[in-house]
Amino acid sequence: MITKIFKFFCGCLVGCSMLTSMVSCSDMLESDSSRQVFNPDLNSKTDSIFFSLGILQGMQELADCYVYQGEMRGDLTKVTNYTDNNLRQLANFTATTANRYDSAYVYYRVINNCNYYIAHRDTTLRDGSQYVAMGEYVGVKAIRAWAYMQLARVYQKVPFYTEPLTQISQIDNGQYEELDMAGIVARLAPDLEQYSGGKFTKPDGETDKYTLPNFGNVTPNNSAFYTGYVFIPVDVILGDMYLETGDYSNAAKHYVTYFTEVSDNPFSSYTQSYSGRRRGGFRVIGDELPSDWKDDNQLGNLGTWSSIFGDGNYDLITYIPLNANSRQGAITTLPQAFGYDYYANSPAFIEEVQIEPSDSYVALSNAQDYYYNAITSGNDPVVHATKIGDTRLSGIQTDRSQGDSVKTWTTKYRYPRVVLYRKSTVWLHLAEAFNRLGMYDAAFAILKDGVNEGLLVAPYITSETQTALQTTYPLLSEANIAKWRYITAFIGIHGHGAGITRDIDLSPLSEGKYSATYIPGLSPYQLDVVVSNKMAEIKKDFNVAVGTTKQDTINAVEDILCDEYALELSFEGSRFYDLCRMARSKNRAGLYSGNFGSQWLAKKLAFKASGLEDESKWYLPFK
Repeated sequence: MITKIFKFFCGCLVGCSMLTSMVSCSDMLESDSSRQVFNPDLNSKTDSIFFSLGILQGMQELADCYVYQGEMRGDLTKVTNYTDNNLRQLANFTATTANRYDSAYVYYRVINNCNYYIAHRDTTLRDGSQYVAMGEYVGVKAIRAWAYMQLARVYQKVPFYTEPLTQISQIDNGQYEELDMAGIVARLAPDLEQYSGGKFTKPDGETDKYTLPNFGNVTPNNSAFYTGYVFIPVDVILGDMYLETGDYSNAAKHYVTYFTEVSDNPFSSYTQSYSGRRRGGFRVIGDELPSDWKDDNQLGNLGTWSSIFGDGNYDLITYIPLNANSRQGAITTLPQAFGYDYYANSPAFIEEVQIEPSDSYVALSNAQDYYYNAITSGNDPVVHATKIGDTRLSGIQTDRSQGDSVKTWTTKYRYPRVVLYRKSTVWLHLAEAFNRLGMYDAAFAILKDGVNEGLLVAPYITSETQTALQTTYPLLSEANIAKWRYITAFIGIHGHGAGITRDIDLSPLSEGKYSATYIPGLSPYQLDVVVSNKMAEIKKDFNVAVGTTKQDTINAVEDILCDEYALELSFEGSRFYDLCRMARSKNRAGLYSGNFGSQWLAKKLAFKASGLEDESKWYLPFK
């Protein structure tokens, strides 16, 4: 298996303009060849930008593969009459090594470039007191960790190496060990830990700060290759590695560190307001808004949720930018697969839509309550609920009636970029970790109220959780609480599409600042109600005896989070891996049965394939 991956050497360093020598692919693959593939100089202060961009070009070439592998096998997409056969095989779990999108080599190409950079970059170079290479060096290590994590998600066990492979003799005889996710984390996480919090230790033993590099827009014609968004913060990747392996405490600590020590703007400051009578391509139940709907309600002048997938940067942490045309480099097939011909002379929606939202995803969105300000007899607003669904689906969909059916186009990919991380992604991952730590109230708070000082008096937050949020996971510690004190726009994640979910009343003070007042029961979106409804759903769907224990609640909140992942992160590439990770968590917990998580995943994907109770079928054949 190992030797199959090394075709990635061909073109391994495309885009790196400083290469001093390169042998042909045919020479390189000769068994008696011992010639080096590359030999760039990484010892100057500035020229490694070209090598970094070569690594990022490798990320461009895996972007489509990443999304298709993660979404076609998830429960949020369905195929159409126009779906490419490679995508159809992914969707019905019949893909073989002949599938265009079953490709490990695209990840190994990135890994090998990272290995070479890490081995040869001089991190002691300074410009005055500034260590000029450190941010770039850390960013490359984080990219390597992400690529290995992705390989383990897709293939379960994969060959692992950290030295740069430059000679064919190095890969003879299958000499590299194969590691699963736990093994990869054990090998890479200890090294990454030294860069947590945006800090590193200098040769003299003192601590200094680094920032991930931002070279500005490095492509012509404003094609949006802004390098400030292409690196992954170390604490985000560490959090994900620990989350994947069930180390929930370390996962939560790193997500908190990212929000409190690294991110300049950790807020969730946008919502998709209700507009019109259509959502997700389907008519609203009823046909009219409630008679007590207050026109001037909702959440004030917040950013629009759907705008973050265009040119807005409210929520972005890391994305893979693709090129505006093929003359500039790697392009993407994703817009066209979702029904938008981005690369046409006049970009437009097309009839040949290959990927549409699944029926279960549309049903989930339509089943959500929307919470709105209602007019009372005294003209004072109170929050009511109505069954008009979550607005995020309609925010990324456009549709047209065709007889008795509706054709649906997804607009998340109207731009050539693949989002890897948003702040909302990390908040949801933190909620997942909190929940599995037994802090299901803190997990729900991230959906309902967002993080703010009001949680210290919120009645649904236990005293134990309040203490943990001030100490072990110090979002609300004395040092950090001021970050959230005057926040008008930091709402819960569910509020992005469900209206007024929080119980915080914001009264304006001087200079545009606000003071949070917690009003219990202001919104009908309440922990006990939502959990009770989810428990009833689990009992019905799986015919299990759902009790009232803490473990029952944790399992129910995890399913609520799973729904929120769908509503917030649909089509972004992570869905199947979110389902797998939660299924493993359920299996480890042993609630209802030792295989309940696998049964849970299999039921969600029963419309695509059978036999998925067997975890070995969750992985693609290694190629």
